[in-house]
Amino acid sequence: MPRIFDNIDLKLLPDLQEALKKSFRADFCVGYFNLRGWKQLAMHIDQWEGGDGHCVRLLVGMQRLPQEELQSYYSFSQKDEELDNPTKLNLKKRLAEEFREQLTFGAPTNEDEASLRKLVAQLKAKQVLVKLFLRHPLHAKLYLAYRDDKTNPIIPFLGSSNLTFAGLAHQGELNIDVLDGDAAKKLAKWFEDRWGDEFGTIDISEELIKVIEESWAREVPIPPYHIYLKMAYHLSQEARSGLSEFQIPSDLTKLMPYQAAAVKIAAHHIEKRGGVMIGDVVGLGKTLVGTAISRIFDERGFDTLVICPKNLVKMWESYRATYRMHADVLSVSRVIRELPKLRRYRLIIIDESHNLRNREGKRYRAIRDYIEHNESKVVLLTATPYNKSYIDLSNQLRLFLPEDQKLTVRPEQLLREMGEIEFIRQHQADIHSIAAFEKSPYPADWQDLMRLYMIRRTRGFIKTNYAKTDEKGNKYLLFESGEKSYFPERQPKTVKFKLNKKDPNDQYVRLYDEKIVDAISKMKLPRYGLGQDIYVNDKEKNLSDREKKMLGDLSRAGKRLIGFSRTNLFKRLESSGYAFLLSVERHILRNFIFLHALENNLPLPIGTQDPTLLDVRYEDEDKDGDLGDMFDIESNELDEETDDTEAEVNSDLRKEEDFKREAQKVYEQYRTRFKRRFDWIDSSIFKEALAKHLHEDADTLISILNKSGSWDPSKDTKLEELVNLVKKQYPNQKVLVFTQYADTVRYLEEELKERGVKAVAGVTGNSYDPTELAWRFSPVSNEKRNEIKPEDELRVLIATDVLSEGQNLQDCAVVVNYDLPWAIIRLIQRAGRVDRIGQKAETIYAHTFLPAEGVETIIRLRDRLRRRLQENAEVVGSDEAFFEDDNNQQIIVDLYNEKSGILDGEDVDT
Repeated sequence: MPRIFDNIDLKLLPDLQEALKKSFRADFCVGYFNLRGWKQLAMHIDQWEGGDGHCVRLLVGMQRLPQEELQSYYSFSQKDEELDNPTKLNLKKRLAEEFREQLTFGAPTNEDEASLRKLVAQLKAKQVLVKLFLRHPLHAKLYLAYRDDKTNPIIPFLGSSNLTFAGLAHQGELNIDVLDGDAAKKLAKWFEDRWGDEFGTIDISEELIKVIEESWAREVPIPPYHIYLKMAYHLSQEARSGLSEFQIPSDLTKLMPYQAAAVKIAAHHIEKRGGVMIGDVVGLGKTLVGTAISRIFDERGFDTLVICPKNLVKMWESYRATYRMHADVLSVSRVIRELPKLRRYRLIIIDESHNLRNREGKRYRAIRDYIEHNESKVVLLTATPYNKSYIDLSNQLRLFLPEDQKLTVRPEQLLREMGEIEFIRQHQADIHSIAAFEKSPYPADWQDLMRLYMIRRTRGFIKTNYAKTDEKGNKYLLFESGEKSYFPERQPKTVKFKLNKKDPNDQYVRLYDEKIVDAISKMKLPRYGLGQDIYVNDKEKNLSDREKKMLGDLSRAGKRLIGFSRTNLFKRLESSGYAFLLSVERHILRNFIFLHALENNLPLPIGTQDPTLLDVRYEDEDKDGDLGDMFDIESNELDEETDDTEAEVNSDLRKEEDFKREAQKVYEQYRTRFKRRFDWIDSSIFKEALAKHLHEDADTLISILNKSGSWDPSKDTKLEELVNLVKKQYPNQKVLVFTQYADTVRYLEEELKERGVKAVAGVTGNSYDPTELAWRFSPVSNEKRNEIKPEDELRVLIATDVLSEGQNLQDCAVVVNYDLPWAIIRLIQRAGRVDRIGQKAETIYAHTFLPAEGVETIIRLRDRLRRRLQENAEVVGSDEAFFEDDNNQQIIVDLYNEKSGILDGEDVDT
C-alpha cells in the first residue's frame, strides 16, 4: 500500500531525504523551483560523482515567464518548429531575472548563503542539471530516486509538492510513494521523454550559476562602496528621470540649480503619482519652486489654484504677477464657502500644508473633496510636515491619495514583526495601502513611503552638493547676478531679566507665585465643558436637533477645550504680565456674561465652532492668526484675546459689581450687533452647577487680579531689557521680535514707541496686511526696494507667529524670542525667517528672554503645572489636553548657556 504524505500526519521531506541518501542519481519534475529551498536536499547530492548517470536532473515546468513570450512560443510548438537562438537567449535572460528577483525577497541568512554556494558548486560539478520545459504548461510534481536495488531500483514520489521548503515539509499537500515496479518504470520513461525533448526544453544551469554568483550569496564579497553606488543609482532612478524629462521655462532665470532640480523631480512625481510634497527646510525657496512647477504644468494646459494661509495671499499674488503664473489664489479660511463653487483647476498648490494635518476638519474635507471631484494634481509645500505623529504625514498625502490606491511599497518592518496574515486579521487593511502604513510605528517604513512622494533637502545637503567654496573655505551659492549668498551661523544668545524674590512688589515674582499656579490648576473652566453631564439636564428633553448636536460636539471636546484654555493662561504668564492680566480680566468678564444669561433666563452665546476637530497636536500660539483655519473655530472661544465683539469693554475692572455691569453691556452687544457671530442655546437646560462653577472661577481670578495689582510698564524688567537690546546693543540694525500673543505685540509696540524707538510696528493675525508690513521691514529680500519709501521702512518689527511661515525677512539678522514657546521647534522656525537664501550676514543672532537667576524658574513653573494636572487626573479622572512636547528641559538649559548649534534644527522634524 502506498503511503500518503500530507505534511500534517506524515511529512514528505524526511522520506525523500532518506531515499536520496541511498541513491546514486535522481530526476525531479516540479512546477516551481525556489533556489533557497535547495538547502533541504543539497547535502544528499554531494555524495554523487556528477555527470551523466550520477546527478540530479531537475525539470521545471511552470516557472513564471512573460505572458506574451509564452503565447509566442506555444504558437511555435504547435507547428513543431524549433526555437531560434535569439528567442532562446531572450527566454534565458528573462528567466534569470525571475530567479534573481527570488533572491530579493526576505532577509538572507547564513544558512541560505551556504546552501546557495553549495548549489553553485553542484551545478559546476554537473551534480545538478536544470532545464526549463516549454512544450506546454506543465504542473507535474514528481521525484524519482534511483538506487542499486534489484527489487525496487526506482522510488517515485508523486503528488502536489513543489521543490520549496514549504511544499516539502510545511504546507498541506497530497503526495504518495509509488511502490509498484511497473508504474515506477512508466513514470521514469515519462520523465525521460520530456527531459530529452530537444525542442521543448532549455538548459538553464549556467544562468543559475551566474544569478547566484552576482547575488549576495557570491563567494567574493562585493566592496561596500559598490553596494553604496548601486543603492544610490536605484534610489535616484526617479530623480534622474525627472531631471531629463522636464524643462524649466526659459524666463525663470532666478531658480538656483538645487531649486531647478526640485522642480523637475516634483513634476515627475506629479505625473506619475498625482501629487508631491516639497518639504525643504525653512529658507530654501519653496514658494519659487511651487511657482516654477505651476509654470511647467501651465504649458501642458493646467490651470493652477493656490490655497494658502490668509497672511500669505498677497505674497502669492505678487509671485503670480512677477512670474506670469496663470493661477488664482484662495485663502484657506475661505475654502468651505467658496471652493465648492469654483471651476475646475487641474493643479492645486497648498502652501503650509502642515496646517491640514487633521482630516476630520471641515476645511480639510472641503479641499480633499474638491481634489477628488476634479481629479486635480497636488503640490504640498511645507517645511514642517511632521509634528508629533506620523499620521501628520499620511493625512497630508490623503488630500490626493485615495484610501484604496495600491502602493508600490508596504510597511516591511511592521509586516516582518507581525506577519502578513496577522496584520490583515488585526487591521483589515490592504498591506499595500496608505492605511497599512498608518499602523506602523517604525521610521524605516515611513521613509519608504515618503521617498515616493516627498522631496526634502536640508541646508547641509545644499552646502555639500550645490555650494561653491571661497578662498577662506566658506560655502556660498552664486546668484545669476554674480552675487554670493553665504550660509550664516546661527548663534543663540540669552537676554536675562531680573526677578527679585525678596521684593514683595516685584511684578513677576507675584505672578510666578505657587499660589497662583495652584489656583489656576484647580479652576473648573465650565465655559469650555458645557456639554458635560454635570452641567446639563436631560439632553433629550425639549431640545431641538441643532441644540442636541451642539451639546454633543461640546461634550466630545469639552475636556480638551478645558486643557487648552488652562494651558494658555500659563503660556500668557510666561509671555508677559500685561498679557496674562488682560486674559484674566477677559476670562472673568466672559464668565459673568454667562452668569447674566443664566440669571435672567436668556440664551447662552456659544462661539461658532466644531470642537470635535480640536487636536492638541496642533499648537499655534497666535490665536489671532490661523487658529480658525486649523480648528474651524472662532479664536475668542479658545483664547482670552480681545476681538471686535468686545472692543469697547473697559479693561480696568477689579470688583465683581464692575464686571457684572460690564457683562450686561457686552451681552447686549452680543445679542444685537454681533448676533450672527454666535450660536445660541437655551440656558434653562443647564443645572445650577454651571452657575456655581462659573462664579467660583470668577472669584478665584478676581483674587489673582487684586493680589497682582495693575501692571506697571515702568517696573517691567523684561521690557527694559528689550529696550536696551533695541536701542543700545543694536541701535542701527533691524530687529525682529517674536512673541506668542497679540496682546504682547500691542503692549511692546506701544511701550517701545513711548521710549523713543523709531520705525517700529507690530503685526498679528488681525493686522490688516501682514505681508505689507513684512515688505516694509525687509524690502530688499522681497524685491520691493523701489516701492518702499525710506520714511516708510521699518527697523523693528514685533510679530506673533503669523510671520513665522512663508515670509522673506532676511534683510534682518537679529531675532528676539520675547517669550519661550513650549514647542521648542518654534524657535527654529523663527530663526528660519531670516536665515534664508540671500542672507548677507555671517552670523544670525537669536536672543531668547529668560530669568536672570536661571532657567529653573521657568522649568519649575512648568513642572508645577504638569504635576497639578497629573494629580487631578489621578484623583478624579481627566483627559485634559496638555502639550506633551513641552518637556524640553535640556534644550532650555542649552539656550540659557548659549550652546552653539541648538537652533540649527536641520532634522528637527524629519
